Amino acid sequence: MVDTGIFATTEEVKRKAGSGASTTSATELYINDFMAQVESLINVICRYNFSDAYAGLNADVKGILKETASNLAAIYVIQYDMSGYASRIDAEDSINILRDAALRGLALLRDQIAVDFINAS
Repeated sequence: MVDTGIFATTEEVKRKAGSGASTTSATELYINDFMAQVESLINVICRYNFSDAYAGLNADVKGILKETASNLAAIYVIQYDMSGYASRIDAEDSINILRDAALRGLALLRDQIAVDFINAS
């Protein structure tokens, strides 16, 4: 099987999910499914189809998409099974950190001033 995500790779998601990630949810099959969901969510929240326009996007926009998508997909990997982490609190801390970064990325992607700045670079 190969990566089918546009914004981020399986390995990028695995790194963010950490060493406690379930061997089931950290498979390419599961992560491809999570990425499809996340990419659609980002496109709808931002009201712009980044997936279709990806090849022509600025490198900075691609970087924000990669960060945001991999953060959100890693949350799905972690929440699938938290038993591999040192404690549930460790897993929840990871989810909270990833969520905060994803929300920051979504805010940037939705902010027209930030988009204008990136496009002018």
